[in-house]
Amino acid sequence: MFLQQLQEKITKQVQTDPDNSFTGQWLFYDPPLVGAAFAADSLFLKMKEEKIAGEQFMLPEEWLPGAVSVISYFLPFTREVRTSNHTQGKASMEWLHSRFQGETFNDKIRKLIIKEIESFGEKAVAPMLDERKVIDFNELASNWSERHAAYVAGLGTFSLNRGMITVRGMAGRFGSVITTLKVEPTPKDYSTPFEYCPELMEGSCGMCIDRCPSGAITSEGKDKQVCFQHLFIQDPLKEEREPYGYPYSACGKCQTNVPCEYQVPK
Repeated sequence: MFLQQLQEKITKQVQTDPDNSFTGQWLFYDPPLVGAAFAADSLFLKMKEEKIAGEQFMLPEEWLPGAVSVISYFLPFTREVRTSNHTQGKASMEWLHSRFQGETFNDKIRKLIIKEIESFGEKAVAPMLDERKVIDFNELASNWSERHAAYVAGLGTFSLNRGMITVRGMAGRFGSVITTLKVEPTPKDYSTPFEYCPELMEGSCGMCIDRCPSGAITSEGKDKQVCFQHLFIQDPLKEEREPYGYPYSACGKCQTNVPCEYQVPK
């Protein structure tokens, strides 16, 4: 019941908040997917012990003592944002704005969820808003992973390009909140971490390989360092991004004009 009510509130925010748009011209996001997991789910411990999400990964209980649940959500980019990025080469301006201004709106959703939880007298923490958040630019990993939380919360599985494939596709942004509120976990419609990716399961796709302008994606997976060099060092959108104060380039080519853009591939 709580997740349904929360989904309705986030949907209203998405549909009515002018911050979910670029100067009122077009929207960043469509209504969300929302899921939940137990904070004590063994998958979180496995991620830490096996360093799946990075050496510095913190468990929900470490972020919030007494944590009971993890709420995860996916904000799908609108069709206008996605289709604008279908061409090869540089990312579209729509995608660039959605990556950075869209993430600012995503922070509002994190705060909305925290406020809703606190109205029940419970505690909540959004790791991406927390002062303890750490991003290791050598390992290119953080002490919390929105995508891994989404996997545990039943929202989707990983793809060859290291993104997440959900029933609404993979082009969008994730968020999560850890809480002491008990929320019923979302059932997982999958049993393995890569189940929705036909390339990893059967070797029958690989379209994101050709979409990647930096060559970071191969049949072996994604080289995060090559992707990092493309976005931060080569910085193909430097002239376009600087007037807006965005810190680096955006790309998203591997998430658009591919079979998993809008859905789980058939």
